[in-house]
Amino acid sequence: MTRVLLTTTSFQDTPGGHHQLLAGTGWAIVRARGPLTEAQMLPLVGDIDAFLCGDDAITRPVLEKARPRLRVISKYGIGVDKIDVKAATALGLPVLFTPGVNHTTVAEHTFLLLLALEKNLLFHTDSTRAGGWKRKTGHELLEKTIGVIGLGRIGKEVALRARAFGMNVIAFDVYWDDKFAAAHGVKRAAVIDEVFAAADYLSLHTNLTPETREMINGRSLARMKPGVIILNCARGEIVHTADLAAALQSGQVAGYGADVLEVEPPPADHPLLKLPNCVITPHVASRTFESVVRQATTAVRNLILAMNGEKPLAQVNPEVPVRPPA
Repeated sequence: MTRVLLTTTSFQDTPGGHHQLLAGTGWAIVRARGPLTEAQMLPLVGDIDAFLCGDDAITRPVLEKARPRLRVISKYGIGVDKIDVKAATALGLPVLFTPGVNHTTVAEHTFLLLLALEKNLLFHTDSTRAGGWKRKTGHELLEKTIGVIGLGRIGKEVALRARAFGMNVIAFDVYWDDKFAAAHGVKRAAVIDEVFAAADYLSLHTNLTPETREMINGRSLARMKPGVIILNCARGEIVHTADLAAALQSGQVAGYGADVLEVEPPPADHPLLKLPNCVITPHVASRTFESVVRQATTAVRNLILAMNGEKPLAQVNPEVPVRPPA
């Protein structure tokens, strides 16, 4: 019988038609609670035909142990930086993903973080829950400038919402959409430093690559406005944690709102968790009932197509052909 390793928790915990779609395949589903490390993945593979994975460490050793039985890796989500795509490609394994399913909810979460910081939401709710009535003065978003790094699907949704708040938008992206920018009043930055210099709020929506890893560091922070607020619903590794923590403590950075950290779950002594000007959520930006069902359904449809030898909806390494069933 075909055996599928399912690791993503939001898929498993959220009701919806994706459960029936997967059950209808008749496959045996092996369930685990990810994200899993390499050490946790290794004992689970070897007799598995496909992965339906989240942010698990799918490294070369995992892939090599999983072969020759493993046929398909179907990522529930967009980011594939935890998957060794180069190794998968070399081993002839198609890597599937689900673009276009969660941009709305991640953009909404970005503004949740921003508003929580600018309106001192946690301070105020903590005060009233404790029986107090302490108050801090916040800030309006109106006429502030938000800098968007990465004007893809999510970045565009952030820009649209920023304009609805009456904000100015400046963005940087290697692949620029002139039509969208012109229609929605988004200023194009010629270089990324232009965004750093202009932004009252800096919102990160870029993939994790060698070029973007620790892009927010002491050098780039020094180029930003004093009192900038940084928002990160992309990847924790884009930020150099120690440099950011120092900037938050000095007041150079007024606040940091993030849904991601470089280690998840973080250790108890993680330097950002106790800072009063940080709002950190546990990688839930895309976890809404609507988004999970879209994402999960697409991941399952991708998997069914590929396991049947048909072209999937979206593939990271399209040069690798899907194999027909034996």
